[in-house]
Amino acid sequence: MKTNRVFFVVLMIALLPALAFPTSFVPPDLTGIWQGVLKVGGIELRLVIKVSKNADEQYTATLDSPDQGAKDIPASLVSFKSGDVKIEIKAIFGVYNGKMSDDNTITGEWQQGPTTLPLIMKRTDKAPEPPRRPQEPQEPFSYTKEEVAYDNLKAGIKLAGTLTMPKTGGPFSAVVLISGSGPQDRDEALLGHRPFLVLADYLTRRGIAVLRYDDRGVGKSTGEFAKATSADFATDVLAGVEYLKTRKEIDSQQIGLIGHSEGGLIAPVVATQSPAVAFIVLMAGPGISGEKILYLQGALIVRANGTAETAIAKNLALQKKMFAVIKAEKDNAQAEKQLQPIWTQAFATFTDEEKKALDFTIADPDSLFQAQIKQLLSPWFRYFLFHEPQRALQKVKCPVLAINGEKDLQVPPKENLAAIAKALKTGGNKKFITKELPSLNHLFQTAATGAPAEYNKIEETISPNALQVMGDWILTQMKK
Repeated sequence: MKTNRVFFVVLMIALLPALAFPTSFVPPDLTGIWQGVLKVGGIELRLVIKVSKNADEQYTATLDSPDQGAKDIPASLVSFKSGDVKIEIKAIFGVYNGKMSDDNTITGEWQQGPTTLPLIMKRTDKAPEPPRRPQEPQEPFSYTKEEVAYDNLKAGIKLAGTLTMPKTGGPFSAVVLISGSGPQDRDEALLGHRPFLVLADYLTRRGIAVLRYDDRGVGKSTGEFAKATSADFATDVLAGVEYLKTRKEIDSQQIGLIGHSEGGLIAPVVATQSPAVAFIVLMAGPGISGEKILYLQGALIVRANGTAETAIAKNLALQKKMFAVIKAEKDNAQAEKQLQPIWTQAFATFTDEEKKALDFTIADPDSLFQAQIKQLLSPWFRYFLFHEPQRALQKVKCPVLAINGEKDLQVPPKENLAAIAKALKTGGNKKFITKELPSLNHLFQTAATGAPAEYNKIEETISPNALQVMGDWILTQMKK
């Protein structure tokens, strides 16, 4: 877009002979590379916007998120008028609104869905390098890699994924990988890491076939993620097991499951529903209800970030009041009416320092409430909050390996591993092992504190020790 040039005719030359006037006005230009840092829940994420002009002199832009492994996401709208900047990226429901204060700084806000965060963008000479991920495998691979698709007839959707198998031998033992919470692709891509890619590569090199798939509504899989619960995701896993049984390269008596985080909640459910499941591995799988996990998690993470105990106590009290309403009131509209005053009154008791420490990034309590209520009253959250994993675990009869990182702040190891062991023992299962792995966080990275703020800064994707523990145990089940 061209900016009109304005010239002023001054009829005072005789009186002001010493004054000089510029012959032209050069408007500010948005083209270039802009970089800023989003702070979300203690995690710092770099955002890079690259702006250029097309043949019609119209601005175009792309977005990179180096710490999340995202690159060249096209902007659907770029507007620049009188220093006001607006960049929309519909593919991720994101909008950046800002004001150019000088030729090298834009001060504004990043809005994605219901969340609004401050974001200052600075002009830079070149885009930053993505973080190093030395464990990611590079082609050519020593095994076969096949794009596959199969139906979940119960849900009426098609799931797409990747099946990796050794090149020789067979029929092979196989595992289905089950991702953690939130919409995940087949690699469980997170903060620039691709844990399931690394895990699949490791296991396949050791002779185990691996099926990993895009969650429903993600990537090449159809369906609607937002309306599903963990119980619905269990049917997706069952569809994967049934698909593997149709493959002549797979030993139908040796199909196992590996579930990470929420996937570790889903795996036992599937194991109780399908006799084809020969074994399960729980990576940071819950042994206690989501409600109890969230109380522990909420305190541990903010405490690791240095938050004062008074703020932690206030937040815990608020959580308990809100969860009690969600549990008692099944109607979302009525629940929201009851939750609004609880939130408003509690928010008023937090100091500015406490709000900042707890990452209450939206100053207006009503806006912050609306940003959270959609998730709190979603079908997934309602299911997760009050689901008791012990009920399914008590019915699991196949061998189980449950592992947690010592520094896992999201699914704390001591409480969850103990509950898993107790439930399996109560159900009469004697074929299980629980292990707490030293120095590992929720993603099974070697970590200093275990706080989520470290995840994207650690080069390691999965600890070699964790990989070996899983691989050795699965090979032992194959021999049995």
